Amino acid sequence: MRPRQGMPRLFQAVIDAFRLPDLRRRLLLTFGMLVAFRFIAHIPLPGVDPAALQKLFSSNAMLGMLDMFSGGALRNFSVAAMGVYPYITATIILQLLTPVIPRLQSLSEEGESGRNMINRISHWITIPLAGISGYGQILLLQRSGAIAAVAPLQMTSMVISLIAGTIFLVWLGELITEYGIGNGISILIFAGIVTGYPSMVGNLGLAFSQNSAGVIVFGLILLATVVMIVLFTEAHRRIPVQYARTSFHGGRMYRQSGGTHIPLRVNAAGMIPLIFAMSLVVFPGMIASYFANPTTAEPNLANWIYKIFSPDTSLPLGSVYWILYFLLTIGASFFYTMVIFQQQDLPRTLQRQGGFIPGIRPGKNTESYLNGVINRITLAGSLFLAVVAIVPFIARGVTDVQTVQLSSTGLIIVVGVVLDTMKQMEAQLTMRRYEGFIK
Repeated sequence: MRPRQGMPRLFQAVIDAFRLPDLRRRLLLTFGMLVAFRFIAHIPLPGVDPAALQKLFSSNAMLGMLDMFSGGALRNFSVAAMGVYPYITATIILQLLTPVIPRLQSLSEEGESGRNMINRISHWITIPLAGISGYGQILLLQRSGAIAAVAPLQMTSMVISLIAGTIFLVWLGELITEYGIGNGISILIFAGIVTGYPSMVGNLGLAFSQNSAGVIVFGLILLATVVMIVLFTEAHRRIPVQYARTSFHGGRMYRQSGGTHIPLRVNAAGMIPLIFAMSLVVFPGMIASYFANPTTAEPNLANWIYKIFSPDTSLPLGSVYWILYFLLTIGASFFYTMVIFQQQDLPRTLQRQGGFIPGIRPGKNTESYLNGVINRITLAGSLFLAVVAIVPFIARGVTDVQTVQLSSTGLIIVVGVVLDTMKQMEAQLTMRRYEGFIK
C-alpha cells in the first residue's frame, strides 16, 4: 500500500501496522505492558519520606544517574526500584562464565533447550542479586534519613517486595518478547529512560533564558552524539565467505561455490561495556558513601574517595571519574567482544559447514585472520563507546549547562531499541507488502 499524498511515511506505516490484526494485537500488548510497568514504578514501599528522597537525589549525582535507568522508580523507591538490572547483571555473569565452566559451555551448544536452561539459571541468580541490591539501597537511604529505621521483619518484607518487583518486570519483558514487538527487557529499560526526557527538555527551556548559547551548543552536541550512535550501531565489516556445494547431473559430480558474507559489527558489545565500566567506577564511591561524613569541617578519607568516584562535574576531583570511565570502557569493550567471539567460534563453524574465506586457509589461518579483523574494528568501536561515555562531561564543560543530566548509556540504549524495534516493524510490514519505517 502506498502512503497517501502529503502524509508522512512514518505515520502511514503506523496506520498500516494497526490495520493488521496480528500486528495490532502485538502493539497493543506491548503498550499494555508498558502501562503496567509505569503503574508499578509509582507504588512506593512503606516508611519512605518523599521529601527527604527528593532532597537526597537532587544532591547526589550518582543516585540521580541510577534513577534515570529505573524511570523514576528509584527516586520514588517503589517496588520496581531495582528495575531489571539485577537480571541484566545475572545474564552478563553467565555470559562471562560460559567459556570457563564446561557445563555452561555444553548447554550453550545444545541449541534452544540449552539456551532455555541458561535463561532459567539467570532467573535464579537474579533473586539474590536483587535482594542484595535492595538491601544495600535501603541501608543507604536509612543513613541519609529518607527511610526511618525499621524492624528486621519489616526490612525482610521490603527486600522481598523489591525482589518481587524485579521478577515481575522480567516477566513483563519476556511477555513483550514473546507476544509483543521488540526485545521486552530492552523496551522496559527504554521506557524507564525516556520518561525522564520531558523534564530534561523543561530544564533546557529554563536554562535557555539564562544561557541561550550554551543550550544551543548542548543541543548540537546531543544531536551529533545521536548521529554518531546510529552510524556506529549500524556499521559492520563484511567478511566474504564461499561455500562449496556438490551436485550430481547425469551421473557426474559437479562442484559449485556460493558466496555470502559474515557481518562483523564495529560495536558488537553494544552498551554492555558502558554498564560494566560504570558499575566498576561507581562501586568504590558507593561503598565510601556509607562511611562519608559530609557535615564535618574536615572531610575524612571516605569523603575524599566519594568525591573521586563521583560523576559530579562541578567537583575538581570529578574528572578522575570520567578518566577512569573512559579507560575502563575501552578495556571492557575488548574483553566483552573477545568473550562473544570465542563463544561463537566462527573458524570452526565455517570449517564444519564447508565454508572458507577466499585467499585464507581454513583452520588456524582463518582464526588468525578473523582475530586481526575483530581487534581492528573493536578498537574503533571501543574508542567510540569511550568518547560517548564522556560526552556528558564534555557537554557540561563546554556549555556550562549544569541543570540537565545527560546519560550517554541511556542514549545508546534508546537509539538501539528504537532501531531494533523499527527493523522488526519493517520486517512485519514488508512480509505483507506494506511500506514500513525504513526506506
